[in-house]
Amino acid sequence: MGSAAVKPGANTSKESKGMSLLLVFFHGGGDQNKITTNSSTTTTTPTRFIKRTTSSTLLSSKAQSTISICLLLVFLTLLLFTLSTFEPSPTIKNPRRILSQPPPFKGFFPMWEYKPLKQRPTVSPPSFALQRMGTLYRRGTKAMNDLIVSHVAEDLSDDELRLFLRVLHRSGITSKADIVFLFGSSPFLSSRFSFVIHEENESFLRLIEHYKESNNKGSRDSVFGFDSTQFWKSGKKDVGETIWGKKGGRGNSSTNSTGAEGESTRLTYGSVLGFDANELDPENSLAGFLDHVSMSFRRWACYPMLLGRIRRNFKHIMLLDVKSFLLLSDPLGRVRNRIPESVYLFTKESSSGKHVKRNSDKTQPHSQINSAILMGGARGIRRLANAMLTEIVRASMQHKKKDPISESEILSQLVSNEHVLKNVDWITSTETIQKASSLTDSRSNSAAANYSIIQRGNSNSNSNRDLNSISMQLICLCETYSYVYRDC
Repeated sequence: MGSAAVKPGANTSKESKGMSLLLVFFHGGGDQNKITTNSSTTTTTPTRFIKRTTSSTLLSSKAQSTISICLLLVFLTLLLFTLSTFEPSPTIKNPRRILSQPPPFKGFFPMWEYKPLKQRPTVSPPSFALQRMGTLYRRGTKAMNDLIVSHVAEDLSDDELRLFLRVLHRSGITSKADIVFLFGSSPFLSSRFSFVIHEENESFLRLIEHYKESNNKGSRDSVFGFDSTQFWKSGKKDVGETIWGKKGGRGNSSTNSTGAEGESTRLTYGSVLGFDANELDPENSLAGFLDHVSMSFRRWACYPMLLGRIRRNFKHIMLLDVKSFLLLSDPLGRVRNRIPESVYLFTKESSSGKHVKRNSDKTQPHSQINSAILMGGARGIRRLANAMLTEIVRASMQHKKKDPISESEILSQLVSNEHVLKNVDWITSTETIQKASSLTDSRSNSAAANYSIIQRGNSNSNSNRDLNSISMQLICLCETYSYVYRDC
C-alpha cells in the first residue's frame, strides 16, 4: 500500500512539470492567478525576460535601419548639391552661345541659384526696367527729358544692331536722352541681343575713360568723331532721379572731377533698356485683323501702354526703326523749341528722286510720310500713336480682300485727314536724309558730318554690307587704342 501510494505522487509531479512546460511554450494569455503550483510561479519570470529581449532586439534593428537610411539620404544630398553647383571650365571660345542657351540644371534646391560665368566684370545682373516689365541694361545718371523708342525687327542682325549702338553712343544723343528698345514677338530676341547691348555699353564707358585719362576732349570734325565734353556737366545742381529700375541707386558710374577753377563736373548719360512686344501687347491686338502682324504694325499696339505710363516724365519722344536709320548726332533739336502737340515728319523720296512737300492736294501720289522715323512733343506723339492704331484696324478691314496696305500709306492718309488729328501740330520737313552711299565716298566724309541721320539700305543689298564694314573701319581709325573696341 505504501508503495502504491508513492507512485501516484510521482506521476503527479511529472504531470505538473509537463504542465509547466506547456505554460512556457504555449501560453495563451489565460488567468495566471488560477495556477497555484510552485513550478508555474517560477516559469513566469523567464517568459517576461524573453519578451523584453525580443522587443529590444527589434528596436535596435529598426534604429540601425533608420540611421542607415538617414546616412544614405545625407550622402545623396551632398552629391546632388555638388553636381548642381559645379561650374564648367572658364575657357570659352564663343561666349555668345552661353547667353542664347537656357541656364543649366539647378538641382532640387531652388534656394541655391546658379551663377553663370561672367562674360565681362562690369555687367550687372538684369533687373526690371519699369513696374516689373522690361530689362534694364544700363541705368542712367539722372532723369532725361528726351526719349528714343527704337523698334527691332526679327530679321535684324547682330552687326546691324552693334553699328546702330556704337554710332548712337558716339553721336552724343545719349547724354540727353534715354534709349528704349522694343523687341519683336520672338521670346528669344531680347536675350539674343543682350550681349551686344552690354558690350557696347561697356565700350562707351571705356571710351569716356580713355578721353579722361588722356586729357583729350575729342572733336566732331568727322562723321564718326566723338566729343566727350557732351557727357560732362559742370555745376552742383541737384538733378532728378531716372524712373527706370529700382529707386535709390545711381548710374553705373558716379565719376566726378574738379576743374582748374574748383568747379566740379559729373558724368551724365541716359538709361538703356528694352521691352518685349508680348509685355506691352500681351493679347496681340492686331492678330484678328491682319494675317501676319509684322513689328512695324505691332509697335503701334505697344506704344499706348508704354507712352501712357511715362506721359509725365518726358518732353520729347522719337520713334525710330533700328534697321532703317543711324543717328550721327542729335536730331531732336528740331522739336525742342516746339509745343508739346507738335509732330515732326519726314517725307519719302518720290520716283524722280526728289522730295515733295505735303499740302492739301490729295492728287499727289508720291507725297508719302516716312513712318520709320517720327519725333515731336510727348503729347503729340502719344496722340499720333493712339490714332494710328485705330487707323490700322480700319484700313485692314477695308482692304481685307485686296492687296495689304503699307504702313507709310496708312500714316499718310491719317496725316492728310485734318478732322482726325486736328489737335496735333504737323510739321513736314523738306530735309534730305543722307543715304549710306555718302559714307562709301571718302571725299564726302567731312560733308556728311553735318548730317544727323543716315538712311541704311536693304539688309540683303551690297550697299548695306559695305556700310557696316566701312563704318567700323572709320570708327576704328578715330580711336588709336584698340582696347576701346575689342573688334578694332
